[in-house]
Amino acid sequence: MAPLTGLQIQKLLPKTNCKECGSNTCLAFAMKLAAKKAELSECPYVSDEAKAILGAAAEPPVRTVTIGVGDGACSMGGETVMFRHEKTFVNRTAIGIALDDAMDLAELDRRIAEVKAYRLERVGEVLLVDAVSVEAKSGSAEKYVEVLRHVANAWDRAIIARASDAALLRTAAETLKERRPLLASATTDTLDAVRDAATANGAAMAVTADNLDAIAAMTEQLRAADFRDAVIELRAGSLCEQFASNTIVRRGALKAGLKSLGYPTLRYVNTGNAIDDAVEAGIEIAKYGGIVVLPEFDPAMFVSLLTLRQNIFTDPQKPIQVEPKVYAIGAPNENSPTFVTTNFSLTYFIVSGEIENSGLSAWLLVPECEGMSVLAAWAAGKFGGAKIAAAAKELGLESQTACRKLVIPGYVSQISGELEEALPGWKIIVGPQEAGDIESFIKNVLAA
Repeated sequence: MAPLTGLQIQKLLPKTNCKECGSNTCLAFAMKLAAKKAELSECPYVSDEAKAILGAAAEPPVRTVTIGVGDGACSMGGETVMFRHEKTFVNRTAIGIALDDAMDLAELDRRIAEVKAYRLERVGEVLLVDAVSVEAKSGSAEKYVEVLRHVANAWDRAIIARASDAALLRTAAETLKERRPLLASATTDTLDAVRDAATANGAAMAVTADNLDAIAAMTEQLRAADFRDAVIELRAGSLCEQFASNTIVRRGALKAGLKSLGYPTLRYVNTGNAIDDAVEAGIEIAKYGGIVVLPEFDPAMFVSLLTLRQNIFTDPQKPIQVEPKVYAIGAPNENSPTFVTTNFSLTYFIVSGEIENSGLSAWLLVPECEGMSVLAAWAAGKFGGAKIAAAAKELGLESQTACRKLVIPGYVSQISGELEEALPGWKIIVGPQEAGDIESFIKNVLAA
């Protein structure tokens, strides 16, 4: 069936031009649907008839699959673009850690506790490990069930059950029925049995083969059986092959409209070398991975991977930003000086952190700059003297401090004169250009 055009889709929409979907007209929204850059659910007034007709046509080319439950659930897929600047990437690459039933319970507890306790806070967001994978290595079904139950009691986020035996995957699905696990992975020989186990227990499942043709044939069988919650486990013999396979799958789904490839991916990384593991996991994050599982937990590695993921999966049209207001750094009082920066989250947290590290208690004025950095906001006319002065008055800065010292970033020293005119009685001090120099500036200049 050929894809519906924007005009064909528009005929099925309510034609109210209510703008509640974010588009100016129903036709504009229809064009977005045709281009896979919007979802039908964004229209609050679409009829059941239209949903029935447009449902499949309007669904994202890469299906969204969710594993886990409640706050510990993670979603993969749902993507509509090849590159984040075209719109945005939707669901972050989930990152998991590999466990197996050959480990004793004490070692399992140690690893789970270590991973569960890990929290990386960056630019106001707490980043966590998303999942654990439990592989059947002992050869005992009883041991596998015991370990799965033990992990389920200790771990509240997503769980992947990994086994080559379809009977063990059924046992895992039954054991973890309330947790919506991912069963990994069905082969051509075990496809029907694993699908039946996943269907009966509300689980998702992964399929794997040595080539994409075989994988596509399996996903077509799942689609024919009306099973949608599938994940593709790609096997790659090299980093180059991994990169190419991920790209082929995404391009096939988005550009060629191949429903058989329109699923998120699963990849197990285990090169035997921590640096190579980090590189392969980084490729998964940068190039279309749905979930990647690492063999060990290394906090140093995870700082890099989680930071990379956070940067890639931010919406390029909506920079991460903090609320415009006057922030207290330390325990400032009416005699404390004031610093000013933009509401771009990374800028705010770096500047506030450097002030805090210096031991100085101060106020930090953060005007509305639409999430831009200092120079970008200044160039856009959103961080000039008049704008900062207006924000200071609107946010009640003068009622919070009697100290009339305001430190501005060194990169925008040219606004100091305009700011002094807009804030009579204030002493405008040009601070350092780099946030890393704030501590020495405070000790050598501001305190002098």
